[in-house]
Amino acid sequence: MLLCLSYSAHSSELAFDFYAASCPMLETMVKDTVRAASSNDPRVPGRLLRLLFHDCFGNDTERSDPANASLGGFEVIEVAKNVVEMFCPDTVSCADILVLAARDAVEFTGGPGIEVPTGRKDGKISLASNVRPNIVDTSFSLNQMKHIFSAKGLSFDDLVTLSGAHTIGSAHCSAFSERFKLDSKGNLKLIDTSLDSTYAAELTQQCGASQAQTSITVNNDPGTPFIFDNEYYQMLLAHKGLFESDAVLLDNAKSLKKVEEFANDKNRFFENWAQAFLRLASTDVKTGEDGEIRRSCSVING
Repeated sequence: MLLCLSYSAHSSELAFDFYAASCPMLETMVKDTVRAASSNDPRVPGRLLRLLFHDCFGNDTERSDPANASLGGFEVIEVAKNVVEMFCPDTVSCADILVLAARDAVEFTGGPGIEVPTGRKDGKISLASNVRPNIVDTSFSLNQMKHIFSAKGLSFDDLVTLSGAHTIGSAHCSAFSERFKLDSKGNLKLIDTSLDSTYAAELTQQCGASQAQTSITVNNDPGTPFIFDNEYYQMLLAHKGLFESDAVLLDNAKSLKKVEEFANDKNRFFENWAQAFLRLASTDVKTGEDGEIRRSCSVING
């Protein structure tokens, strides 16, 4: 899970009825777009949710950083934007559309429905140099993740809760390659003993000797990869967390307790997810004159 939030302003300027007069059908248009795309490709919800954590649009700028090379879902946001522009021109930001689409992706895959405030503006600046200081990489330690989350005003509990985003979606083999090594015969061998050996064998079979390639992907959650549920935490307790950043949640008493709580109670996870999602989506947003309404999500207005 990576964080690339490049907003700045006060979330108090957001409102649940922000587009009530200017674009009353906004949420329906976004929902219909996400529903259609998800029906055609079950990987779409995971991609949209991941995209929210990156939130990096822009040609040859933030989006050009290698950490964002494997992102998907841009085309769904652009389709939604085009539909919205037909009925509400120059009114709705790509930032708001992205938050709504990610919210809908969770709900469509079985997760909780969440009412989210809107009123965000799109950034006027997009720099690749802004990416690395703001991401949580899949190989990060717990302390590294805590530092990034804390800098964004998110709590330790938010960290554990938002890690649950890995209950849907997929990742390239290179995202967890540090947990393996190539032996003299060119075969992948497990070096991270915190990973379940049977699961590790399945991963090596899927990835082969091409762990660094970006063409092969595996599901984040080996249990129910297309359903937003608490299976991620159950898999984690079974030492089947795909990333090092997943596995380290078991190494701390506080995070382990939270993992166990969510693994045993899906409703509790959903309650916490809704709250953490709102905090994430309302962190450091641009509003008012601090941003703009992009005409195209991939290009800053010029």
